[in-house]
Amino acid sequence: MKLIPNWLRLAWPDRRPGRRETEARPESNRSGRPIRARYDAAETTDENARHWSAADGLSANAASSSEVRRTLRNRARYEVGSNSYAKGIVLTLANDTMGTGPRLQMLTDQPELNRYVEHRFARHAESIRLAEKLRTMRMARAQDGEAFGLLTSNPALQTSEKLDLRLLEADQVTTPDRTFDEDGAVDGIRFDEFGNPIEYHVLRHHPGEMSLSWDDDYVRVPAESMVHYFREDRPGQSRGIPEITPALPLFAQLRRYTLAVLSAAETAADFAAVIYTDNPAGGEAEAVEPLDRIMIERRMGITLPGGWKMGQFRAEHPSTTYAEFKHELLNEIARCLNLPYNVAAGNSSGYNYASGRLDHQTYYKSLRVEQATIGLAILDRFFAAWLAEAILVDPVLSKLDYKELAHQWFWDGQEHVDPAKEANALKTRLNCDATTLAYEYARMGRDWEAELRQRAKEKALMKELGLVHEDVPPTPGEKKLVENQQAA
Repeated sequence: MKLIPNWLRLAWPDRRPGRRETEARPESNRSGRPIRARYDAAETTDENARHWSAADGLSANAASSSEVRRTLRNRARYEVGSNSYAKGIVLTLANDTMGTGPRLQMLTDQPELNRYVEHRFARHAESIRLAEKLRTMRMARAQDGEAFGLLTSNPALQTSEKLDLRLLEADQVTTPDRTFDEDGAVDGIRFDEFGNPIEYHVLRHHPGEMSLSWDDDYVRVPAESMVHYFREDRPGQSRGIPEITPALPLFAQLRRYTLAVLSAAETAADFAAVIYTDNPAGGEAEAVEPLDRIMIERRMGITLPGGWKMGQFRAEHPSTTYAEFKHELLNEIARCLNLPYNVAAGNSSGYNYASGRLDHQTYYKSLRVEQATIGLAILDRFFAAWLAEAILVDPVLSKLDYKELAHQWFWDGQEHVDPAKEANALKTRLNCDATTLAYEYARMGRDWEAELRQRAKEKALMKELGLVHEDVPPTPGEKKLVENQQAA
């Protein structure tokens, strides 16, 4: 009898013919009485029925069907294109994640080979504008929910390797002739029995293209040639939805409120003055033609009919709470993207040094998580494809096995608000062996070996030119300044 591993037995329960499953029975305690549990959130009352009316039990793929994703994409693109805050948030998120672009560091035991591969890959990445394409993909994931990159050959490239990354919008990856009940397929993607993508269906023309006659013709792209970048929020989810989806109604509210404040101010400014009376109709006040207009010149005196007074509209609401409402709404909008308020609003006027650093810790951590995801989902695959081609055209790399080359990716470091404090803290960590130069340089997005070699060259040249001076002991005033900085 063939033994089944425990992990396989757990994944695929025994379904042999003739085996009857036990009927579901309510759990009982030791006394034999059934246990009945209740949650307040599971209760449906007249008060909360309307709030929970849209809740459903759809699967991840059914909940993000092609129609739902199309609607969310169109609305997110409209909001990002029309709302300055939405556009700024998406741009800031992409710029902070990608920076000037990732940099490759090889980790083999051959320093010369490491530098050679790093230099060749950096030249190729510049030729295809890899950093710019990665920023576009990050913006697309926030706005469209996903981005696709096709690994293809570009003969126009000036480098020896012709590998290129061609970006595709989510609208173009779909299967027009696919039935919904087809096994192993989700809109635009076909999977094997283990959930691995086999092929992607890409329309030859974008469905929103105006200059071309769009049809249902598409090509089948093998999975090894396609990069699919999205965030899987639910198990089994195959397509992404915009990351700003929870904030879309809030963006609309922000714009409506801003227009309401503007309308109130314009209403107050449009009427220079009004005349009114406290006397009842037909009373002692003189007769005045209703809604009559008179032109008022600057620095002029005017008389009013008997019994009438002059007043002016005031924009008391909603302008008095505009700043507070805007602050809270932007804070809620930024939360779904792990952005602090001052980054989303571009305004740190209400922050002090400690609160600014505390709010940015969560933001920086989310950036590091996203950079690690990009390294696995995009960069590692692109580097393996590039190296496989470089081995064929470069004699120096012809004996390498690209699957066994250890490497890592460097990103731009995060600038410190107070460089003096950070430098003192770094010196303390190095002196007590709490960190290493490799780790600290990596935090700044630099290669520690390259930086030390460059520093050694600079010191040697300074010594040759006689620019090295003996250390001068600090003055009492300088010592006091350092002590105050450390105490702060």
